[in-house]
Amino acid sequence: MNAARLYLSLHVFLSAGVLVHTFEPISTTVFIGVGLGTLGRTIYNYLHESCDSKWIAFNETGLEVDLERNLFGQHIASRIILKAVSGFMSNDNPKKPLVLSLHGWTGTGKNFVSQMIAENVYKEGMDSSFVHVFTSELHFPHLSHFDTYKSQLQQWIKGNVTNCARSMFIFDEMDKMHPGLIDSIKPYLDYYDKLDGVSYRKAIFIFLSNAGGEGIIETALDFWKAGRDREEIELNDLETALSLSVFNNRRSGLWHTSLIDKNLVDFFVPFLPLEYRHVVQCAMAEIKARDIQLDRGVAAQVAAQVARDVVYFPKSERVFSVKGCKTIASKLDYYA
Repeated sequence: MNAARLYLSLHVFLSAGVLVHTFEPISTTVFIGVGLGTLGRTIYNYLHESCDSKWIAFNETGLEVDLERNLFGQHIASRIILKAVSGFMSNDNPKKPLVLSLHGWTGTGKNFVSQMIAENVYKEGMDSSFVHVFTSELHFPHLSHFDTYKSQLQQWIKGNVTNCARSMFIFDEMDKMHPGLIDSIKPYLDYYDKLDGVSYRKAIFIFLSNAGGEGIIETALDFWKAGRDREEIELNDLETALSLSVFNNRRSGLWHTSLIDKNLVDFFVPFLPLEYRHVVQCAMAEIKARDIQLDRGVAAQVAAQVARDVVYFPKSERVFSVKGCKTIASKLDYYA
């Protein structure tokens, strides 16, 4: 069995209800005294993450602040994400799971936004046992194992949602994922009350993809050449570009999948390419996050130097960062 199959098989096994816990001395003592009664379960749930309001509670204000303070240059994405997640989490009886598809060039904030959502839904954030991340080339590397991947993926989702209805699934590198594998999860995203006794309507699915990035960049560049501010760009300005790049492109992963035909993706969220000023903001935020003790003026100089060292395109105009803010952390190690 190769590593990918072993990884998925292990998660399927665990999610099916075979749970192994290493008890701390205090919790062992408690369980000896009270057994598996109500008090024991209460204390156990206090010490260990469980699928209840103590561990899962949406913080709308927290998400709004995070998007405003830490996501730079993404006025469209910020607005869509806040409204979509807030509306979904405030609904105790949604008709279907929330399905977000985030599109844009590397380093523009897609993974970062996924993390923000997790941090403001789950107490443990990305470390929560209810947040599950798939990366196409890591978990589904061999096309010849397609049938195995498909079966295990379906079992894995079913097992984890059975364990907790408020589960989150993040699929990275969707543009590299086989369309048939994407289609295999279609039933879990549809308008079903229950499938085999399991309701998926409170789950969140987030797809991350570079597909559509080139079209988004072209639109942003057109606005820049026309002397228009990037904040003037609206979602409808990007819809055509997304349609051509994502839905009609064989390399997009979502090409001709039933997720598109059945309108199961609730929001297609475009991420704009980042300019120099946004890269400076990213560097300043990283300095603050690391608690690097620098005078504000010195910190600004360091951030500016880091931003200047980033590669931009087109080469002559140097408008947009090639890798967004992706290399900021490593470059800051050098300059700070």
